[in-house]
Amino acid sequence: MKLSTLTLSLCATLLTACDDITFFNWAPFPDHEVQPEVRNGPFGYANANNVAIQSGQQTGAMLANLTRKFASETPATINFAFNSSQLDDQARLALQQQADWIKARPQITFTVFGHTDKVGGPAYNKSLGKRRAQTAVNYMISLGVSRAKVRAVASFGETRPLVLTEGPNRQNRRTVTEVSGFGRSKKGGTLDGRYALEVYRRYITMENQEILTEKGQGAVAESTVE
Repeated sequence: MKLSTLTLSLCATLLTACDDITFFNWAPFPDHEVQPEVRNGPFGYANANNVAIQSGQQTGAMLANLTRKFASETPATINFAFNSSQLDDQARLALQQQADWIKARPQITFTVFGHTDKVGGPAYNKSLGKRRAQTAVNYMISLGVSRAKVRAVASFGETRPLVLTEGPNRQNRRTVTEVSGFGRSKKGGTLDGRYALEVYRRYITMENQEILTEKGQGAVAESTVE
């Protein structure tokens, strides 16, 4: 009976003390390194997200996001004269910007896709699209891009026009550069946890030379590089 009384007394004391505890308030720190959909997701979502990233299940989404980032910061498309794979001055300027972006990101690989308009036969246009892609790649290699980082293996020929017309069209005569993987050493471009850490480290040290903040949604950190 004495033990029970002592136990109840101790519990009452602890409960009273709880009223004086000031719990840590995260409100002054709205920005977090995790994405809002992860931080605010259901129970277990953060762990599931980590597993998906480390196993490569989200590689496709990451590549798509990087491709959009690349296209927003450089002219990802160049155009050609009719029945030609030669670069004009505008195309060279665009490829110079692409090359600078690519060289600054050594962990990412790229593919250049060639396209044509609808004039000519399918076989010829597929070959022409490949020559255009190869010309773009060769020019970037001449600017210092590693041959292992960019390739021209795909030609859609006339099958993916931007403008639906049977006639000659400059917008359809193009190459498009896209992010395709995370380094030649990664088979299939799979992004596992250790490799993701290296990509993240390079992203922070090489890209975040300015404050990158998504106010109210939580995003990334402030660079300390002057």
